Amino acid sequence: MTHPKVPFGPTYEEMLDPSKVDPKIRAEALHALEHDELNPLNLFNITWRDENNQVRKIVLPKALTGIDANIVVLIGKHFPSGSHKVGPAYSTLIEGCVDGEIIPGKHTILGPSTGNFGIGVSYICNLMKYDSIVIMPDNMSKERYERIRRYGAKLDLTPGTESDVILTLERTFELKKNPANRSLAQFELLPNYRFHRHVTGYSAIDAVKGIGNGRIAAFASAIGSAGTIAAGDTIKTIFPEAKVVALEPYECSTLTNGGRGQHRIEGIGDKMVTLIHNVLTTDFIVQIEDTDTVRGLKIIHDAPQILINHGVDPQVAEAMRDLFGVSGICNILGAIKIAKYLHLGPDDNVVTVATDGFDRYDSVLQSLEKRELEIADFVLERWFKDIFLRASTDYVEDARVPSVKERLFKQKEFDWLKFGYSKAYLDSMKQMAFWDHEYNLIKDYDQKILAKRGQDL
Repeated sequence: MTHPKVPFGPTYEEMLDPSKVDPKIRAEALHALEHDELNPLNLFNITWRDENNQVRKIVLPKALTGIDANIVVLIGKHFPSGSHKVGPAYSTLIEGCVDGEIIPGKHTILGPSTGNFGIGVSYICNLMKYDSIVIMPDNMSKERYERIRRYGAKLDLTPGTESDVILTLERTFELKKNPANRSLAQFELLPNYRFHRHVTGYSAIDAVKGIGNGRIAAFASAIGSAGTIAAGDTIKTIFPEAKVVALEPYECSTLTNGGRGQHRIEGIGDKMVTLIHNVLTTDFIVQIEDTDTVRGLKIIHDAPQILINHGVDPQVAEAMRDLFGVSGICNILGAIKIAKYLHLGPDDNVVTVATDGFDRYDSVLQSLEKRELEIADFVLERWFKDIFLRASTDYVEDARVPSVKERLFKQKEFDWLKFGYSKAYLDSMKQMAFWDHEYNLIKDYDQKILAKRGQDL
C-alpha cells in the first residue's frame, strides 16, 4: 500500500530560530501566516519570533503591575492556530512520524486536552493530513469547540470542566486500545517538555536582552500539561539564580495540598501532578484565585480607559486588549505576586507567557457578566486596584523544601501508576539526569526530521 505523503515541517532548532529556515520557505511561510491559514507551510511559523526574528513580547506597564520589577510576557497568539500549544502538538506528532510509530493513512491521532492543545492537534493534523479526535471536557468555552471542528477534528467530550481533565485521560486510555489510534498525550509525552525547554526557554532568555539587568530573576508559569514550565530548566542553566514558579488555581490546589476542586482558569489546574512536570526545578508554588483572572481579563479587554486613568499609555492599553486569555492573566498575576514576594527591584526581570489571545474568551466574559450583579465603571475600578495594584503575597509556598518535593513525587505516583507507568520509571524522574537525557534527544530528532524532510519534500 502506498501511503500519502505527509508535509514535514521545522526542526526544534528552526522553531527556536526561524532565520535558519531556507529564506524562500520562510518568506512563503510568513505570507501564509497572514493569508492562507491552512497552508502546510505554516508549520514553519511555529516559533515565538516575528518576521524580523524578534521574540514577540510585551513589557507590562508598571502602572498596571504596581511593582518596580519588569514583567516580560511572551505573546503566544501569533502562533498558527492562535496559541503556542501548537508547538508541542507538532513536536509530538513529528517525533512519532520520524520514529515510524505514526503512519499516514493508517493511524488516527488522539488529542486529550482542555482546549488549546486540542486546537493545536486539530490544526496540525489538518496540515499534515491525519484524521484526529480531540478528547476534552464538555463545559469549556464554545470558541474552543468551534475552532476544533473548523480544523476538521472530531470531538469526544467527557463530563466536567478544566478540573476534570483526568476523565479525558481515562477516555484516551480506552481509545488507545484500538491499534489504529495514536495519542499525542501532552500530559505524559516528552516532546512537550523538549519543545518548551528548548524553544520557549531560549526565547525567554533572548526576550530580556536590553531590559533591566538583562537576566531572569523568575519564570512564572501556570501548570496545565506542565510543558511551558520546562522553559525554566533552560533558564536556570543560563541564570542559576532564577526561580521557577508554578501557578495553580486556589480552587484546585493540587500541588499545594492535593486539592481537587472546580475552577474557571481554562488551560491550567488539572487535578494532578503532570507526568512531564520536572518538580526538581520548581522553586515556588503560587495559588491564583480564578475570579481574579476572569475579572482581570474583563478590565484589560473591555475597560482600557481605567488603565489609561492610572497612567498606562493609551496606545499600550489599546494594544493589550487582545493579547491575553484567562491563563495569560493568571500568569501575569503570578508574576506580580512572586516579584513582590522576592522583593524584586527595577533591574530585575520576571518572565511569563500568554498562551493565547482574547479570541477564544468572549463567551467567558459573557458568563462573568451574567454572574455579577453589577459591572459599572466604579466596580471595574475597584477590581483593577484589588487584582493588580494590591496583589498580595498570600498563598506562596516554598517548593525547595525536601518535604514538598517528596509530596509532589508521591502525588505523581498516585496519578500515574494507574496508567501503566512503573514505579521504577517514576523514580528515575527524581534525578536531573533523566530530564537532561530527554532534552538531549533534540539533536537526534532534528537530524531525523531533516533526513525525512529531504525525502518527502
